[in-house]
Amino acid sequence: MTSLKELVTYTDRLLDIGAFKDYCPNGLQVEGGAEVEHLVSGVTASRRLIEAAIDRGAQALLVHHGFFWRGENPCITGIKRERLRRLLGADLSLLAYHLPLDAHPELGNNAQLGRLLGLNIEGALDHNALPALGLLGRFSEPTSVDALRRRLCAVLDREPLYIAGGPAYIETVGWCTGAAQGFIEQAAARGLHAYISGEISEQTVHIAREAGIHYFAAGHHATERCGPKALGEHLAQQFGLRNEFIDIDNPA
Repeated sequence: MTSLKELVTYTDRLLDIGAFKDYCPNGLQVEGGAEVEHLVSGVTASRRLIEAAIDRGAQALLVHHGFFWRGENPCITGIKRERLRRLLGADLSLLAYHLPLDAHPELGNNAQLGRLLGLNIEGALDHNALPALGLLGRFSEPTSVDALRRRLCAVLDREPLYIAGGPAYIETVGWCTGAAQGFIEQAAARGLHAYISGEISEQTVHIAREAGIHYFAAGHHATERCGPKALGEHLAQQFGLRNEFIDIDNPA
């Protein structure tokens, strides 16, 4: 068991939240009880995940997608009211880390996905973006398109949407989890053989074909399970907490 204050202070520093200009507040978003013994982690603070954490008897819920996004209606009504009512009623704290959890060099969504795919990480996709979100790397030996597709299926438990555009064998890859399809042009400009993100837009298809780069849209939710799970495990080890990752599946 540890204090909520100590847990939040440590995580804020670990992820260096002050280095990011984000679309939402990072850190403690809803304050619950003063002590934490059981931590639940997940991707999004949906009502189903909140209810699952309450059913498990958790004192803190750690997510990648929390509340209070830029441009949303600030009124606590409807869906937002129901989510907050459950959190406050159970004295359950909500910790949310968005871009800081994408970018962390060890526990982040991007670093974790790269390692799961067997990529040797070589640096940032965009040298000018600090902190770095997208990454680039290479396989130890050239990999066929089908082999990479099968590896994504195995790691993420879903079939990626694939757009052909590059060479027969893939060695260099750029990737950024979530809604990062816009980075494909940077990946193509770097001469990479393939680019992976979570989401796809209509224009992404044409860019891949015309720029000569393979593109895999592997799912926003699926590509961002890695970070919350890794961070939850790290915090459990650091503070001696009970930890559980709960995946509320989302096909998007």
